[in-house]
Amino acid sequence: MCVGRPIEQCFHPALEIRHIETKFENVFKEDVLAISTQYTKDVMFGLADQMDKFQKSACYKILFHTTQPAHLITALSVLTVACLLLPKSGKSPQDVSSLWSLIYLGSFSMHLGAQIWMTFVSGLSLYFSIPRHTFGCVQKVLFPKYFLLNAILSFITLTVFLKTHNLHKGNVETLTQVISMTLCFMIELVIRLYLTSPLLKLISGKNKFEKDAGVGMEVGKFNPGILLHNNEYMKLHKSFRKVHMTIALGNIIAMACTMLHLYYLSQKIIIL
Repeated sequence: MCVGRPIEQCFHPALEIRHIETKFENVFKEDVLAISTQYTKDVMFGLADQMDKFQKSACYKILFHTTQPAHLITALSVLTVACLLLPKSGKSPQDVSSLWSLIYLGSFSMHLGAQIWMTFVSGLSLYFSIPRHTFGCVQKVLFPKYFLLNAILSFITLTVFLKTHNLHKGNVETLTQVISMTLCFMIELVIRLYLTSPLLKLISGKNKFEKDAGVGMEVGKFNPGILLHNNEYMKLHKSFRKVHMTIALGNIIAMACTMLHLYYLSQKIIIL
């Protein structure tokens, strides 16, 4: 009898702990944020699976491994902008609906915000915070989406601007904005269609060389180590620098065009 009492008492804490764990588990399951996160994960993973299937299809190879689709998109974009520039009868700026104003301001503000964030916040913060190889992997994911988003937003802004200023293209101020916005759109489109893919291939090639040599994990600097005397790697690195600098220069010019339009809006919009 004396032996049974301590054993019986030892089970009480375990039961209490199990009760507490069950209680917290039930509370966690009822967490709306956790449930929504799980649903978001399922949706994103489902989209990723569909994207993987699409990337293995012949259609994807034609669209992204040949230059013909890029030429077609560029030609259609130029023709669209040219058609918008043609003089035609339309509504005056006073008749512009609030919906067009919402679309115009929304696309422009998102475009400017994406440029500021990607160029001055995200890029610099990550480069000086994570290993260079990890930073390269992030660039491979963000670069295509960044320039695609910017090209779409700048095209929307340009389209709405031309629609609402159709009768005023002879004005020097308006013409300057049209030229600036068209230049911005074409730069971002060309970067996305013709420069992003070669850049990603060069990043992958550089990373393969550096992983085999055991370099590339430095933070905030470039140190090729023993690869400095590897002619094939240095040739690849020079090609990477040329493409990367071209993209960076194009991004700066596009941002300057956006800032010019921001100045134009500051002279037109009355807040107070």
